[in-house]
Amino acid sequence: MVIPAYNESVRLPGSLKRVVEYLETQPYPAEVLVVDDGSTDNTVALAKEIAAEHPIVRVIENDHRGKGFTVRTGMLAGAGKFILFSDADLAVPIEETAKLLPFLEEGYDVVIGSREGQGAKRIDEPWHRHFMGRVFNFLIHLIALRGFQDTQCGFKAFTREATHDLFNRVQLYGENAARITEAAVTGFDVEVLFLAVKLGYRVKEVPVTWIYGEETKVNPLKDSWRNLKDVIAVRWNDLSGKYS
Repeated sequence: MVIPAYNESVRLPGSLKRVVEYLETQPYPAEVLVVDDGSTDNTVALAKEIAAEHPIVRVIENDHRGKGFTVRTGMLAGAGKFILFSDADLAVPIEETAKLLPFLEEGYDVVIGSREGQGAKRIDEPWHRHFMGRVFNFLIHLIALRGFQDTQCGFKAFTREATHDLFNRVQLYGENAARITEAAVTGFDVEVLFLAVKLGYRVKEVPVTWIYGEETKVNPLKDSWRNLKDVIAVRWNDLSGKYS
């Protein structure tokens, strides 16, 4: 399990302990990779304290290059049969992992949590955030990728083979991603799913429970514009042959 973290000293310790407690009771072996995105608070120190007590936890330190680059680092460092990434606030509870894993066992290559569809639950989300999400999803359908109700939920699982293939192919936030100076929510999920579909991987969308957090780092205006530019870039990259 990969957990990207940027200035998460408040939320990460509690979330990480919940993840460890859950995984240590499961019948399968697991590892937790906390990938720090150049935090300026004591996120790394707190994560290392927990790692010292729990051998399944490992901490990776990055320069500040954004969530897409941070997730990519962790996914490529993962050694498990299945590799999942989750937001540090556990907006999708760790227990929802049990909904994704059976589909990977059945033969799907990519299984994504979805806040839409029958069985999904969105708890305490302001109406305007939901509306913005649906508009963005419409634009994704229009510009780059059809067939998914929710591409942006931060809870996705992959087989190891699909992980290493897809995350080595990404262009937007790959190995040459630029350093940044602020929190940035990006459209890296769209690129990964676009590549998965283009390359013929089996992808399953699974409704999950999602809890809105008041301490979200999402900036509605800046991040919406950045995400839209990323979606357009995915379409342009494809048309220009960069995903061949």
